[in-house]
This record gives sequence, structure tokens and C-alpha cells, in this order.
Amino acid sequence: MATTQTLTMMDVQGTMPNQEQEFWRANYWDAVAGRDGRMDGVFLYAVRTTGVYCKPSCSSRRPRPENVVFFRTQEAARQAGFRACKRCRPDALTASNPNRDLVEKVCHYIDANPDRPATLEALSRAIGLSPFHLQRTFKALTGITPRAYADSRRLQALKNGLRDGHSVTRSLYDAGYGSSSRLYEGATSKLGMTPARYGKQGSGVKIRYAIAQTPIGRMLLAATSQGVCSVQFGESDSTLESELRREYPRADIARSDRALASWIRAVQERIRGHHAMALPLDIQATAFQRLVWEHLRRIPYGGTRSYSEVAKRIGRPKAARAVARACAANPVAVAIPCHRVVRENGDPGGYRWGMRRKQKLLSLEKSALSQPRPRP
Repeated sequence: MATTQTLTMMDVQGTMPNQEQEFWRANYWDAVAGRDGRMDGVFLYAVRTTGVYCKPSCSSRRPRPENVVFFRTQEAARQAGFRACKRCRPDALTASNPNRDLVEKVCHYIDANPDRPATLEALSRAIGLSPFHLQRTFKALTGITPRAYADSRRLQALKNGLRDGHSVTRSLYDAGYGSSSRLYEGATSKLGMTPARYGKQGSGVKIRYAIAQTPIGRMLLAATSQGVCSVQFGESDSTLESELRREYPRADIARSDRALASWIRAVQERIRGHHAMALPLDIQATAFQRLVWEHLRRIPYGGTRSYSEVAKRIGRPKAARAVARACAANPVAVAIPCHRVVRENGDPGGYRWGMRRKQKLLSLEKSALSQPRPRP
């Protein structure tokens, strides 16, 4: 798998599936929106409308996300035709940032060896650092683990192969899946359908969607004739719409705000911390994911559980990491309240749609506990 130097918002929202961790958006875009100086030296962003590239901490006006292009180096940004920002002076960054270089090495190794397991032991031997230091540094800068990055790249390669018309067998081995069982265990739920059906790019599937404002930003809700298949949050309507269409280019997709109005209201009420009608869902999942998701739906409003606590309550006390992965694979935000799962120390932990949204959701639910709730 070739290493990519450029990560655009189209790459993030198009070639990566909704169900996969949106870690580039959650970490890279949030860093830009929050002017996070800790990410200076890790990546650069450029704005198509201005032709300028900047550091994440740049104080310039925040651009629209669909106009943003991400780069890992100044050289890559310049080769793409962008010039350095005169306000934040990104070229003044030190030539070598040890932490950035570490992340770059890990990404390069994973990209060049898609068929090798991305275990901490294997990576530490290849990079020459202790597993603990490698994991801590990589996650601190990217917000994900090396394994999550490897899983995402493998799934992206699978999707590319299927979209290019290759067979499921060829696509899975080209992507680095060692067997078909590994593919169907992990990829089916993230694709939202079987790999064979995904290869048809949603052909024959009717999907209706609606977009509305919520207390945590713009929300897209999509549904088939069987029920809600996707609830996503984003920065703009155009981004949400194009993401859905790029995911299933051959599906019959149409906007239908009126038809989905009651389901939209139900999610909005849940976000405000109120009881609402139960939503029919049309989602695919492994047996383990269903076990986790069903438990999450029983966590009360305003309450939280740790990953390890969820693992114990479903009878899998050693599966805390698997619980975290199941939360990350949740395709219907709020309907399945994965935002109520936090770390042992009370820290919110990760969230596909951004930490600020997770914190806002938890805050809204807790504040609603002290107020009279409308009857369902």
C-alpha cells in the first residue's frame, strides 16, 4: 500500500467509511478548529480558497472544512501549489520534531507492510523504541493507537479494491487480510453491509436522509425501508451529504426531511437529555458488537460506564479494548449512546464525532436530570 503524503477532507469523509474511526477529522480538524499548538509540527493544513498553508495553531479565520487539505510536510504543501502563511509562519517550524518523526515512521511502516500485524511488539522492534513510549507518543499526537491506524488503512484498501471492481477474494488479500474470516469479523459491520454487497456500491439500496440542527452541530440521519442506518455529525450540510453519496454512489439516495421528521425530533430530544421514541435500526454488527450496543442502550440518561465496567457487565471482563472498538464502530450516534462510555478515571476518552461533542452530550444529559422531563 503506497504511503500518502496528503490527507484531504474528501479522503477523510469519502474513502474512509462512516463506521470506521473518523480519526483524521476528530483529531486533525478539531486541532485546526481549536488552534491546538500541541499539533504544530505534526501536520499542516492548507485552504484551497486562499492558497495558503498554516500551522494548526494559526490565529487566522477558521476555514470551511470542505476547503481544507491536510499535509504532513511543508514540502508536500508547496508541491501542491500552496504558499506559507505570513501570520503563523509554518516554515519556521524546526526541521525535525522527534515526536512527529516517530509518528511518520510508524505510519510509513504500517503502510508498507499491510499484511503484517501492527502489534506494539512488532512496531517497537521495527522502529527501535519501547512499546510503551511508542504507544503513548503515537496516541498523544494522533488520538488513536497504531493498531487503529492499521485497521483503518486496511479497510480503506479493501474499499478501494471493491470499488475498482476486483473480487472480494482479491481485495481482501491485497488489503492485507490474512483470511476471509478475519475480513467478515471486522469489516462487515464497518462497511455497513457485506463486502460483496459493498462492492456493488449500494446498488439496489434505497436510502433517504434528512439534515437538521442540533445542540451539538449539524446532524444527518439516513434510513432504509427497515430503519435508521446512519446518524452522523459534521461541520456542514454539503460535507454530510457528499460523504453519504461517496459512500454509496450507486444507491438510490434522496433527501426527505418531511418523511424522517419524527425520527429527527427523536434524536434531537435524546441530545437534549429527554426520553424519546425508540428508533427502528437497520444496522449490521457482529454478535459481540450487538452485545455491547444493547448494554449501552440500557445506560440511564446522565449516567456513564467505563469500558472495563461494560466488559464486566456483558460477561467479558477481559474485553475492555474490544468494547472500545465496538463503541467506535457504532454507526448511529445517540441512538446507541456510545458517548456514555468513558475511561476508568472519568476522562471522557475518545469519540468519533469529536471530544467537544461528547462532552456537550454528557453535560446536556446531566443538566437534564435536575429538570422535569416531558413524558414520552
